Amino acid sequence: MAHQINFFLTNRRTFLGFVHWNLTVLIGVLLLSTSAAATPETKGTKIALDQSVLNAIITNNAILLFCEQDRTSAKRFLADGIQLFEQGTLESRQLALKKFLKALRHWKRGGFCGRPDREAATLHYIGRTYDDLGDKQQALDYYKRALRLFRDPILRDYSSQTKILYSIANIERDRGNLNEARTQIEAAIKIIESLRIKIASLKQRTSYFASVQDSYDLYIDLLMQLHKQQPSQGYDTLALQISESTRARTLLEILAEAKVDIRQGVQASLLEKEGNLRSQFDALEQRRAKLLSDNNNQQQLQTLEKDVEVLLESYQQLQTKIRTTSPRYAALTQPKPLTLAEIQSSVLDENTLLLEYSLGKERSYLWAVTKTSITSYELPKRADIEAVAQQFYYLLKMRHYYLNSDREVGADSGVGSFNSSRVVAQLTQMLLQPVAHKLGNKRLLIVSDGALQYLPFAALPLPGTSRTEVIPLFAKHEIVYSPSASTLGVLRQERIVRQVAPKTLAVLADPVFSKVDERLQKTPVEFLKQTSTRSATADGQTPTLQDPLQSARELGIKFNRLTFTRQEAQQILKLVPTTDSLKALDFEANRAQATSSDLSQYRIVHFATHGVLNSVHPELSGLVLSLVNAWGSPQNGFLRLHDIFNLNLKAELVVLSACQTGLGQEVKGEGLIGLTRGFMYAGSPRVLVSLWNVDDEGTAILMQKFYSAMLKEGLLPAAAQRKAQLEMLQNEQWQSPYYWAGFVLQGEWK
Repeated sequence: MAHQINFFLTNRRTFLGFVHWNLTVLIGVLLLSTSAAATPETKGTKIALDQSVLNAIITNNAILLFCEQDRTSAKRFLADGIQLFEQGTLESRQLALKKFLKALRHWKRGGFCGRPDREAATLHYIGRTYDDLGDKQQALDYYKRALRLFRDPILRDYSSQTKILYSIANIERDRGNLNEARTQIEAAIKIIESLRIKIASLKQRTSYFASVQDSYDLYIDLLMQLHKQQPSQGYDTLALQISESTRARTLLEILAEAKVDIRQGVQASLLEKEGNLRSQFDALEQRRAKLLSDNNNQQQLQTLEKDVEVLLESYQQLQTKIRTTSPRYAALTQPKPLTLAEIQSSVLDENTLLLEYSLGKERSYLWAVTKTSITSYELPKRADIEAVAQQFYYLLKMRHYYLNSDREVGADSGVGSFNSSRVVAQLTQMLLQPVAHKLGNKRLLIVSDGALQYLPFAALPLPGTSRTEVIPLFAKHEIVYSPSASTLGVLRQERIVRQVAPKTLAVLADPVFSKVDERLQKTPVEFLKQTSTRSATADGQTPTLQDPLQSARELGIKFNRLTFTRQEAQQILKLVPTTDSLKALDFEANRAQATSSDLSQYRIVHFATHGVLNSVHPELSGLVLSLVNAWGSPQNGFLRLHDIFNLNLKAELVVLSACQTGLGQEVKGEGLIGLTRGFMYAGSPRVLVSLWNVDDEGTAILMQKFYSAMLKEGLLPAAAQRKAQLEMLQNEQWQSPYYWAGFVLQGEWK
């Protein structure tokens, strides 16, 4: 007995940590002792009872102490295993497996004081390790054991469930068990689609989002593999619909990560209720995490689960009300992708061919859809396509590259060494050759993916043309782009009720980015007085340069003055009477002007300024307007996604000139998606956006030709753009695609 007491006296901190739950028993003993002391006959009983209870307490806490030692060992082995696992080598994975198995033994030995969340995580890591080492059966066994724990109503970890279901589906797909794989991935997709709100904590949400794209990609691949086996069962049609759903979810993730607080197109009271419900979910998830660390709170966890279900019901009722009262907001936040029949009836016409690309880890796919047919094609994997696409993108930003060039590019390009003509031929073979026989003379509606979203298809050669006499694709086809086919359906619904703006053109161009700008140094007092009295902080925004500067540093972009944007603005403004236009140059090209109600008066809004398309952090994408005012004081000049989605435009076209991405970085499409979809939501069915910064006379001439074709000849934007490009191509001075291929039209062509 003395030995046991001494053991706990030397481990007092651990002992005290566990003894609190025995407090009721101890109090009972004290009360009994007090009572027994008044009766001499029961004195012996008191002593015996005290000794018995003390033995019970010591035994119970001995068990708890040993459990805690197991917990500590398990956590150490798990942490060591993760560190080894992340090294990624065969040897480190083998060592990691040993650590994980030791951790699992300790979790299991912990018995009733174990940690089911940590045990499930350990099982998941063991499954991943066996998976990477090639032992698929062992991997499946451990994945399923982990899944059972993660599905427990008390633990209820949806993020981990989606990851494990994806892993199981991946193994079954590789084994040829396509139907079983489909069952597993559809279970993951169901979680993604219906339980998004439950992923409340930021840590879980980030992890959850990362697994979404992989799940959709695998689902598409499975359906297309089933289509290959059973081509008449409509699996390719279902895969196209999943592709559409993927694009809608990608946008939602961008908005969530960017913390875009959309206020336009929805009742403020409904937004407030939605925000309150989300906050309650977040509080419940934080409480769940706290309770999970204490294994003696099962009843409280069950009560919490019931609270979550009540909140979910309230949230679903609110979403139904939002769909009824705020259809524009609902179409963005509760997207319902169009079916094939809806795409064919409400989006396509007889002269338009939809080419929708989906890039995947193992294979990529292309769907060619007309008003009466759908045909699908298997393409190379994402990595192969994007590697060549980035090399082509590099070529297009070279002023002296021509379509018939045959030049060697060195490794210092940032995208590897390559031959230009070979890259063009490879990309054409990958993207257009499979569907060449369907092109005819049709308008091409391109829904691209990944790095292809920064690729102007207009600069690709027509399939079958020779290397020496290259004919660009746009010479025969009008080309338009869209974030998704479903987006066009939404835009057309919105146009039915949209009012037409009374005036023609608003131009914001040539802002002032630095207090050493010559316009600031030479500005007379009289000009200062005439400058717009709006300051960029008039709307209550705190002046900060952190966001644009951070985004620019990440991308290697400098906010130098865009000299030719002034010439560009002046030339297009000449086409419109001054009474029918807004001219905002220099200091007047500021954030306050861009967010004012003035812009809702114009059918065309033209921004000739730095635009940042940040794929790594889409939330930092936006437009950079004047960063100093006429007195040289710093001001907030960054028009972020939040601002863009909350603009109230009645435009038919928004033009974003001088946008750019970083040099040498991995080019994805998220920055472009967020920016263009933001202006579409704000009220413009079309966005003409530049894919690289072309600040020279060539862009000014291209824009003048484009606007002349629209405003003087009455052409629609898509046709006007093609006409302007053809005229540039025919002029020897501007034949390089650098000058004419940098703009793409996103959205409506009608």
